[in-house]
Amino acid sequence: MNRESVDRLLAVAGRELATVVRTRAFLALAGGFAVVVAALAWTAGAVGYVPLVLDLLTPVEVLVPALALAFGYRTVLGDAERGELDVIRTYPVSRATYVLGAYLGRAAALLVAVIVPLSAVALLVPLFGGVGTTVVASHAASDSPVLYLRFVVLTAAFALVVMAAAMAVSTNARSSRAGVAVAVTLGVALVVGFDAGIVAGLVGGVVPEGALELALGLSPNSAFRGLVLESVVGGVAGAPSTSPVPSVLGLLAWLAGALAVATVTVWSGERR
Repeated sequence: MNRESVDRLLAVAGRELATVVRTRAFLALAGGFAVVVAALAWTAGAVGYVPLVLDLLTPVEVLVPALALAFGYRTVLGDAERGELDVIRTYPVSRATYVLGAYLGRAAALLVAVIVPLSAVALLVPLFGGVGTTVVASHAASDSPVLYLRFVVLTAAFALVVMAAAMAVSTNARSSRAGVAVAVTLGVALVVGFDAGIVAGLVGGVVPEGALELALGLSPNSAFRGLVLESVVGGVAGAPSTSPVPSVLGLLAWLAGALAVATVTVWSGERR
């Protein structure tokens, strides 16, 4: 990628980031996420970093996809409805540059919305008694801020993957109503549908037990959960080790696949 391409990419990213910052709805969503995370951490009583992760893990699995989809589902759709997409197509900007730039701009705002509150609530741990975990008493000394940092990093990566899926929704939706419908459907599938399908496959014998790790890697939520339990909770609780490779590959496949779909379909079709 030459210097001109980089400049165009950064220009698109900057434009998208400025749009997010100016939009009150996005600021309200980010503020709401911060309030919920703070309330959950406060009411649970953060007696240690790993217990705090366990308290936040399930809510984060639900809230982060909702936040990422809300941030991203109108990225391209909004430009199309305002007629700006047709103007952008006349510029010397490739579809890949436009999609990646728009993704990076929205992703930057999303990362701030996710990382800042999750990092801030870690300050509650010393307030509630310092480092120490009740997960397994003999491993209490293993609890540390490093483990919580892993959780924050994995959550940020999870948010980026769902944001990519939101971009794919945005490039394929033909109207705001359709975009909302697809985003909600995808959100339900991420939070409930894929896991339910895996369980049903196990019960029905479609998914053999030996392929469970691979199947879990196909669901972003399951992959994220597995990585957290393995790299954060497993190191303290002494849980049996499982390979993180299927989960990592699954998240990367979702990220690359969603952005590829968005790039291929961004200029196609007419939106109403």
